[in-house]
Amino acid sequence: MSFPRSKIQTQLAPGSPTPGGLARYVLAATLARSADGGAVVAIVLLVTASGAPGWLAGILGACITAPHLLGPLIARRLDTARDGRDVIAWACMVHGVTLAAAVLLYPVTWPIVPGLLLVASGLVGPLLTGGISSRLAAIAGGDRISQRRAQGWDVATYGIGGTIGPSLVAAVSVWVNPTSAALLLAGSTFVAAAVVRLLPYSPPVAVPQDVPRPGRTLLMILSSGPLRRTLYMTIVVALSVAALPITAVASTGELRVVPAAAGILTAAYGLGGLLGSAGVMIRPLRTDADPLLSWLGAAVGVALCGAAFAGDFPVAVAAYCFVGVLNSYFFAATLAARSEYAPAVARGQVFMWVGALKITAGSAGTALAGAIIAPAIDLPLFLASGLIAAAVFVSILDRQHERSRIRAST
Repeated sequence: MSFPRSKIQTQLAPGSPTPGGLARYVLAATLARSADGGAVVAIVLLVTASGAPGWLAGILGACITAPHLLGPLIARRLDTARDGRDVIAWACMVHGVTLAAAVLLYPVTWPIVPGLLLVASGLVGPLLTGGISSRLAAIAGGDRISQRRAQGWDVATYGIGGTIGPSLVAAVSVWVNPTSAALLLAGSTFVAAAVVRLLPYSPPVAVPQDVPRPGRTLLMILSSGPLRRTLYMTIVVALSVAALPITAVASTGELRVVPAAAGILTAAYGLGGLLGSAGVMIRPLRTDADPLLSWLGAAVGVALCGAAFAGDFPVAVAAYCFVGVLNSYFFAATLAARSEYAPAVARGQVFMWVGALKITAGSAGTALAGAIIAPAIDLPLFLASGLIAAAVFVSILDRQHERSRIRAST
């Protein structure tokens, strides 16, 4: 599966960064991702506060998270639209309307009704994450340093959104109620939609007939060496770092601290993520993204192993923070790889395929860590480190084999 050479080479936006474009992008992405990240927390709190059983809270929470895996099936619209801003703005508004309707109808109707509304909300969720990221290349400017610095800002919006959304929901739920918290998130998506429409316009790169279908795009990812390695390295690292929250909770006894201190460990990981994104902004990554993924992935694996060996609480806090820093650098490298190696005619789909599978891998990693942590508290982190080491080894062999094949053909 391949595209003509002119379509698969790296294609970055020409020219200089659009004045004010990046600031508007950061605002829109933060608002949208805060709503996407906080929605599931709001739903779970709403259901539990109503006295409903925990299994119902889990099902309704899954209704908004599980459909993210189907995001690539609607991603083609982002690549075929005359103006991709319209697609993302409509996605923001659909997310807000369906979320608001679900929480308002929950007390007065059968759970299946809000469940279906939450599924609709979850289907457009990937457009609020990977979909928005696909617009960054046209905003940041044509040179690689500007692109990489902007990707540091993008990583920060994920970290800020993933922190602000749930924190805001928790605070408003305590002060008022979970319904108000969910409605506040829904309102923020309309503000995000308005800001998205203010982003710089970038014309479509191809006519709709040239844009591949989702299945063909996935085959293209798997047949392209750099994109294939981006995909499986992203999946493996997401699967691995997802073990950290579970391990944090389970390790408090071993670290001789109260169970609530697990929150400090996870907060340290989040703070590390923000520090890492700031580091990318200040000193952008300069190495080619493909080999950089392997080395940064290996660094994350080593840091996870260090977190497993941490014998006391201060060391564990530092180790969790360090994992967060390295994971942000790795995430920035995956954004660079998706932007630089994806064909322009399918860039939106590539972003959303990788993003959807990353989210799925993270969910699987959390579930797997919870299932295997009983025999040994540090077992999930050791297995995660080993899994990353294997993926790094495979990526290096994969890259060497590809180079050998290219040399042989010339």
